[in-house]
Amino acid sequence: MTVTLGEVVAALEARYDPVLAEDWDAVGLVCGDPDEPVQRVLFAVDPVSAVVDEVVGTGAQLLVTHHPLFLTPVHGVPAGDPKGRLVHRLVRAGAGLFVAHTNADRAPDSGVNDALAAALGLRGTTPLQPAATDPRAGLGRIGRLPEALTLQQFADLVATALPDAVGGVRAAGDPGRRIETVAVCGGSGGSLLPTAAAAGADVLLTSDLRHHPVSESQEVPGPAVCDVAHFASEWPWLPVAADVLRRDLGGRVEVAVSHRRTDPWTCSAGGAAAGAGRLSG
Repeated sequence: MTVTLGEVVAALEARYDPVLAEDWDAVGLVCGDPDEPVQRVLFAVDPVSAVVDEVVGTGAQLLVTHHPLFLTPVHGVPAGDPKGRLVHRLVRAGAGLFVAHTNADRAPDSGVNDALAAALGLRGTTPLQPAATDPRAGLGRIGRLPEALTLQQFADLVATALPDAVGGVRAAGDPGRRIETVAVCGGSGGSLLPTAAAAGADVLLTSDLRHHPVSESQEVPGPAVCDVAHFASEWPWLPVAADVLRRDLGGRVEVAVSHRRTDPWTCSAGGAAAGAGRLSG
């Protein structure tokens, strides 16, 4: 039985309610005809040219991304503009683009943060910052590891559980500190550090952390901090979302997950172990 794009969008929005999105966010259908049939859906973190290549190459009729293509108002999508070019390529290929961003972050059960917590094996997870409309939804998650680890062991677990990225995994705190209660927030979640501290977390895992807030956090009682690539923290959602869509539509659409690493960092050099002492010179 043929599934239309409109039916796919309805299934996605039932899981990732647009009401959960931030006011500044841009979620939902970016391009595509709701009456057109969809046989194959590709899930990716970023709507970039390499992912659109994959859409065209695989013949997918819909690309679902976590990050929006447009976050600021636009007055046109000419093909000479980098983002406009992506829209033109998708339309010419007969493919739509759908975005689930902060609504997917907050969504219960099959959202970004539940997927991240599951990738680390956390148990008994609840939202770190519950949504007012649904206590099962909200930003971040907090739960417990199956058994306590040191901070160094936890960083090793994260490195194993999440996709590789050039920046690797960084942690702030005593490497021997006992870690049992873990708070996570996919993407840029540094603002949740006070919330994680108030919730009794031993560590907060998130991305895009800045020097001064991390430094200051380690001067007072509170959680250790674990910083990973933005892309790596959100990728675990893709197979979860793909499987949920397939099941919600009774297997009537084929789903696939992009394994292209769209983390923008491509190389690194140097690096020093923590506690290496004084700088030379």
